[in-house]
Amino acid sequence: MEDTLTLFTSIGLSEQRAKETLKNEALSSSLKDAIIQARRVCGAEAVAKLMGTLLYTMASRLKDPKRLPFLSASIAQSKISTELQLAAALDFLKSHPQDPVNQKEFEEACGVGVIVTPEQIEDAVETVIKKYREQLIKERYHFNMGLLMGEARTALKWAEGKGIKNEVDMQVLHLLGPKTEADLEKKSKPQKVKATVNDAKQEGAAVNGQGVTGEGMSLMEQLRGEALKFHKPGENYTTEGYVVTPNTMSLLKKHMEETGGQIRTRFPPEPNGILHIGHAKAINFNFGYAKANNGICFLRYDDTNPEKEEEKYFTAIKEMVEWLGYKPYAVTHASDNFQKLYDLAVDLVRRGHAYVCHQKVEELKGHNVPPSPWRERPIEESLVLFERMKKGLFAEGDVTLRMKMVMEDGKLDPVAYRIKYTPHHRSGDEWCIYPTYDYTHCLCDAIENITHSLCTKEFQSRRSSYFWLCNALDLYCPVQWEYGRLNLTYTVVSKRKIIKLVDSGVVRDWDDPRLFTLTALRRRGFPPEAINNFCARVGVTVSQTTTEPHLLDACVRDVLNDTAPRVMAVLEPLKITITNLPEITKSDVRVPNFPADEAKGSHLVSFTRVIYIEQSDFREVMEKGYKRLTPEQPVGLRHAGYVISVHKVIKDAQGKVIELEATCCSSETAEKPKAFVQWVSQPLVCEVRLYERLFLHKHPEDPSEVPNGFLSDINPNSMQILPGAFVDISVKGAKVLDRFQFERVGYFSVDPESTEDKLIFNRTVTLKEDSGKI
Repeated sequence: MEDTLTLFTSIGLSEQRAKETLKNEALSSSLKDAIIQARRVCGAEAVAKLMGTLLYTMASRLKDPKRLPFLSASIAQSKISTELQLAAALDFLKSHPQDPVNQKEFEEACGVGVIVTPEQIEDAVETVIKKYREQLIKERYHFNMGLLMGEARTALKWAEGKGIKNEVDMQVLHLLGPKTEADLEKKSKPQKVKATVNDAKQEGAAVNGQGVTGEGMSLMEQLRGEALKFHKPGENYTTEGYVVTPNTMSLLKKHMEETGGQIRTRFPPEPNGILHIGHAKAINFNFGYAKANNGICFLRYDDTNPEKEEEKYFTAIKEMVEWLGYKPYAVTHASDNFQKLYDLAVDLVRRGHAYVCHQKVEELKGHNVPPSPWRERPIEESLVLFERMKKGLFAEGDVTLRMKMVMEDGKLDPVAYRIKYTPHHRSGDEWCIYPTYDYTHCLCDAIENITHSLCTKEFQSRRSSYFWLCNALDLYCPVQWEYGRLNLTYTVVSKRKIIKLVDSGVVRDWDDPRLFTLTALRRRGFPPEAINNFCARVGVTVSQTTTEPHLLDACVRDVLNDTAPRVMAVLEPLKITITNLPEITKSDVRVPNFPADEAKGSHLVSFTRVIYIEQSDFREVMEKGYKRLTPEQPVGLRHAGYVISVHKVIKDAQGKVIELEATCCSSETAEKPKAFVQWVSQPLVCEVRLYERLFLHKHPEDPSEVPNGFLSDINPNSMQILPGAFVDISVKGAKVLDRFQFERVGYFSVDPESTEDKLIFNRTVTLKEDSGKI
């Protein structure tokens, strides 16, 4: 009986991809059933590669297993024959859960049997071209051709995108003629928001005009604008919901004397994990708002839980803040104030606003906490018991100090202090009671004279307790302002879940390039200014934002296009011997670092009788639409000035092509080839790591999408390692995190695991978005 691995490779999966698929039990089972069902319908043992690709995609995305036979049969019968139709089919089945499926409605929704002729495509594109003709003639090739594609696709819903693109290219060429030098120049960007890389590092602002929101404002312009909405220093009382007491005005006066009316913010992370992409928005908002308005920002570690805090997290947090281009006014710790916080807690008890409670920790979890029978115990008794807590005379969990107040979400009497017999990284065994966030945060803000306590929306339920505690102790009371947190699809950022990914071996560590921690993004090669630009594009919003990763990727490409020098590389090499060149042939070829701006320099690579190209750039059998090398079709070599033609194909015992013999001629005398490919000669051998999304579904934490939990949703193809890639000699000596564009391949960065003997490159992003690739 055919084994599962062979079954998977029979539909066109590579052996490596098939093996990775087998590791995912749910996907493996679904795909096996889909292939068997398709074979049963086809009446054949083999499944065509295109059909196999659709079956794989269907198996990984279909949420309702009972629909698998129906959809597999539709694919096998070629009713569903494109990715576009499959997406429509999945949407239809999701929105029509009833049995049986209405075949007519299904086929109408999925475009079954719809044939779009070349004449229809030609007419649709011609209509769109006429609509934008004047603008096209004016802007020429700087016009957004995607607009033409989009409108033609709208008119012809089931047309293949490739066919539309070819028709658009042909009609535009007919209208405008070949590209001129002016067309090839990069379109200048608006001067209004142009900034240098150094400006971006100083302000966390936009780079080269890229950090622009939908309203056309840079991040710094947004943050300066927020000052119009926020209260002015010393005018805290003008904020809606702010509680004014008899002492408020005198406290504000003293605050103004101490700060001089300066805006003060703080970034207060817990040092129990690595910062992620959501923190990048918080960093930009806190540091950026202060910077934009001539204020200061503290980096304050909320280090009140010694059980989860490690020195590596303190170091990494500071590194990431500085990597994004911000310098803290001061680095402080909540633990700096342990004695003062304890003294204030004693004062809170004396004022009758707190009490010692013996309810167990388990009883205090959640929101429906039963009222404490010790709420009205005498003040002196609570003071004595609190002192005994401090001296370590109670067991962990047996007693807490609670505040007499009700939070906005209805939670009754939140805990202010709890017992933990764990040494603190800074104070050692000095303390065995530690303050909670609800108690510590606002008091540290008051102590540091913070003017604007900026936090994400989920802390809105703590706003009333924030004001209450400062006022209960007659302290200066800052203002808490909430903004929407930033979330990305296809990822998890929870520290607890990332630890599970690490512990289960799915990822290697917190800086695994498939994660969206800041250390992982840095390791993958993301420039910090691109992350700041991304925060600018997302904007300073009050509502929670969930964004697709491709927007972040686009920001990365914008920066790397201007900063990553071009080199030539082949990831899966195919040897070519040019037989009409002498064996001793060796010449230097000059390759521009930035073809659009040759003033930025160039580098030399060798050209010899033996070169290497990508395996995918050669096909032994010519196929319609294929423009690269075949025995019947020559191809140009980028930058070399040669066109090569194959005259012999050499294979191994298994029939795999391992070498080509070819002849070359000058590109000046040869007929212009349909394509130019990258090549290398006398290259460096390196390892290349290609990354895709770590999860198969948009929301891996959503039980409706992933019923078996996020660990069951791992993309088996999230990392591919190519140990024998070739790259041109110019990268020799590259340093860790140096970034390059491998021509026609993507953007890559040198991994920290590289050695003098072997460079390792991480793919940062592809050259352009490939929305269908998982």
